[in-house]
Amino acid sequence: MKSVDLHVHSNKSDGTYAPSDLVTLALSKGLAAFALTDHDTTEGIDEALAAAAAARAGGAEIEVIPGIEFSTEYEGKDIHIVGIDIDYKGAAFQTYLKDFQESRDNRNRKMCLKLAEHGVDITYEQLCTEFPGRVLTRAHYATFLLQHGYVKSMSEAFDRYVGDRAPCFLPREKVTPAQAVSLILQSGGIPILAHPILYHMSDARLEKLVVSLKEAGLVGIEAIYSTYNSAEERQIRNLAAKYDLCISGGSDFHGRTKPGLEMGNGYGKLFVPYEVLEKLREK
Repeated sequence: MKSVDLHVHSNKSDGTYAPSDLVTLALSKGLAAFALTDHDTTEGIDEALAAAAAARAGGAEIEVIPGIEFSTEYEGKDIHIVGIDIDYKGAAFQTYLKDFQESRDNRNRKMCLKLAEHGVDITYEQLCTEFPGRVLTRAHYATFLLQHGYVKSMSEAFDRYVGDRAPCFLPREKVTPAQAVSLILQSGGIPILAHPILYHMSDARLEKLVVSLKEAGLVGIEAIYSTYNSAEERQIRNLAAKYDLCISGGSDFHGRTKPGLEMGNGYGKLFVPYEVLEKLREK
C-alpha cells in the first residue's frame, strides 16, 4: 500500500534537510508523496518541485505537495494550521507572507537585544549570517546558544533563555486559526488542524476549537502523528467523524533537530495511507 507524509519541514524553516534532499529521502522511504509544510514560508517549494520533476524524468514516482504550516494564536495557546495543495504563488497569499515576515523580523531583532542584555554576544545580523535563508524560530536561537557554549543542551536554552516563560522570549504577532483557515482556502488549499493532542487542551476546549474552525471551513485534522499513542489517535479520529472532517497524517519531520523521528514513519510506527490524501482532495 502506498504511503504519504503530509507534514514535513526543510531547512527553509527549522528543519535540517534541503528541500531537494527531502525528495531523495522520500524516495528512499518509498513514499508516494509528501507535503513540504515549512513554518510560515513557501521558500523551499520551487526547489522541492524541481527535484521531484527531475526524479520523475528518471523514472521515479514521487509527488511534492506545496504546503505551509501557519503559527496562530487561540485563547493564549499556540495553534498550528497546515495547508496543503496551496497556490503558493498567488499575489494575496505572498503579500500576507511578506507582511508576516516583516513583523517576525522586528520581533527577532528585539529578542536579540534581550539576549544581549542577558550576557549573550549576539546580533540579529549575526543570527542571519549563521542561518542564511531561514525563517528564524526559537530553535535557531537555541542552536546558536548551544553552539556558542552558553548552554549544554537545547532544552536548557529554552528553559534559561527562549522558552515561553524565559526572560528573553517575546511573543510575536499571530493570526487566529480561523484566519489561517480562510487564507488557505483563498489560496485553493486544504486547511488542516495540526497535532491537536500537543495543545494539551481539555476535551471540551479542543472540541470548541474544532467547531469554530469547522465553521471557518476546516477540512481536515491530524489524526495520525508521530507522537500519538493508539488512544490519542482514536480520540482524534472520533472527533473528525463527529464533525465530518477528513483525517490527515504526517511525521512532522525536522531532521536532526528531532533525533529518532524519521520522515514517513515517525518513531517507527507511523503509516499514512495514500487514501488519506485522496479523501482530503475529494472533500
